[in-house]
Amino acid sequence: MNDKQRILIVDDEPQITRVLRRSLTSHGYDVRVAGDGLAALQTFGDWPPDLVVTDLSMPGTDGLQLCRNLRAVSQTPIIILSVRGEERTKVEALDAGADDYVTKPFGMDELLARIRAALRRVQASKPDAAAAVLEAGDFRVDLENRRVSVKGSEVHLTPKEYDLMVYLVSHPGKVLTHRTLLTSIWGGDSAEQTEYLRVFVGQLRKKVEPDTAAPRYILTEPWIGYRFDPGS
Repeated sequence: MNDKQRILIVDDEPQITRVLRRSLTSHGYDVRVAGDGLAALQTFGDWPPDLVVTDLSMPGTDGLQLCRNLRAVSQTPIIILSVRGEERTKVEALDAGADDYVTKPFGMDELLARIRAALRRVQASKPDAAAAVLEAGDFRVDLENRRVSVKGSEVHLTPKEYDLMVYLVSHPGKVLTHRTLLTSIWGGDSAEQTEYLRVFVGQLRKKVEPDTAAPRYILTEPWIGYRFDPGS
């Protein structure tokens, strides 16, 4: 039985898919390739992968529509490949359900690191989704008693700061767009209130960051949102 983790690569540029297939295979992954979103959906149904790496700009069914289609049936991690200048489309893809993105041209080491992180998140979420305690790196959240500690020291948060912290700890390493955070914490009516989110992130950083001028946990993804790095 083949117990290798499966990765589906979706891109219409043969030179890129060749490089990706060769590199990912050499790192122990079982790899298949699709040239567009429609072919990817067919492969996904016949050969369910553990992770999808997809370009955004493709003929026919593009990467954005692929994200929407996959999210309708699966929570399989999706990493998008995008060229510089695609910020708006990148945000749309993340809001459509993509987990992360890598900008072209990219280094293979970076892509491999993002793949490992996404697969770790899947494994970490499997044991008990209803666990009373969330733990990620330096952070521990006691959901029953609504207590948050960083490196063993409790931090006192307001109710909304706590809700934001819980969401961040629940999605370590994942790019979270402004819209995703605002609608998840404050509801759909607040989806465009990015300044509102910026204020709360600033307040949260004052309480959990060793140095607010150089955040190490709550990282800004310019023009897109935030990424939570829980530390070691």
